Amino acid sequence: MTAPSAVRMTRFPVFSGEVLSGLRLRWIDVPAHSDSGAPPLVLLHGLASRIEEYEELVPFLCAHRRVIVMDLPGNGYSDKPDQLYTLRFLEDAVLALLDRLALRETDLGGGSLGGGLTLRLGHREPQRFARLCPWAPAGAWEPMRLLPLLVRALSGRRTFWPAMWVQSRFWYRRDWPGRDEALRSSFAHYREVVSPGFLRMYWEIGIEQGESSLYPLAPQTPQPTLLLWGDQDHGLNMGEGVKKLATLLPRVRLHIFKGARHSLANEVPEDLGRTLDAFLREPVSR
Repeated sequence: MTAPSAVRMTRFPVFSGEVLSGLRLRWIDVPAHSDSGAPPLVLLHGLASRIEEYEELVPFLCAHRRVIVMDLPGNGYSDKPDQLYTLRFLEDAVLALLDRLALRETDLGGGSLGGGLTLRLGHREPQRFARLCPWAPAGAWEPMRLLPLLVRALSGRRTFWPAMWVQSRFWYRRDWPGRDEALRSSFAHYREVVSPGFLRMYWEIGIEQGESSLYPLAPQTPQPTLLLWGDQDHGLNMGEGVKKLATLLPRVRLHIFKGARHSLANEVPEDLGRTLDAFLREPVSR
């Protein structure tokens, strides 16, 4: 067992406040090093993750734009009410934080759950999000039936730990030097924050992700989109799903990272950051 002191914390200034119907969220708001006139970039993390997922990525993005990263409801150190969690609720929280920060238009990106939310929000609010940068987005598959039924039957506090152990085997390459430390920090964090609300979020969002698909939304998602994937990320047939998604998005560019798995922001933060930065420095076109 790793002590809570092993939990890695962000080095950026942290903000927190009430955002949505009494719900308090935690976020970082990193100013641009130079005023390029670019829209701010909002980054959304993966399931059961937190701000720190993008700790090594942010420095490659904030040279030319403001960068905002939040702990989604039920995740990280944001509030974890013991209530129903849906993807729509998470979307509402993102929009509420942008309202609080008086941000009318931003770019939007994220990985896994965050990638799926990026495309969902881009489809829902096309005038609010100028460009989209999802990587390995959850929902790049046909709706599942058997797996969500199995998860629903097995979900609970006792089954969370073996489920998370299995899931974590797909995050990083075995030969990535930071793998062991990243896993220790993640599991120390889970031991610190596990609660009824956290568990409801994990199971309910996970099940809804499995039962839904991004494919129907993609053709009506009009923004310029940079879709990214690591070619060693094969969990839930992610590679084929991302490639199919790329055929459905009307203004998409697909970028593949050779030798990377699911957690691109951890394994290849510099390559990911420079790729995102180059895309986001191009002129915005509607």
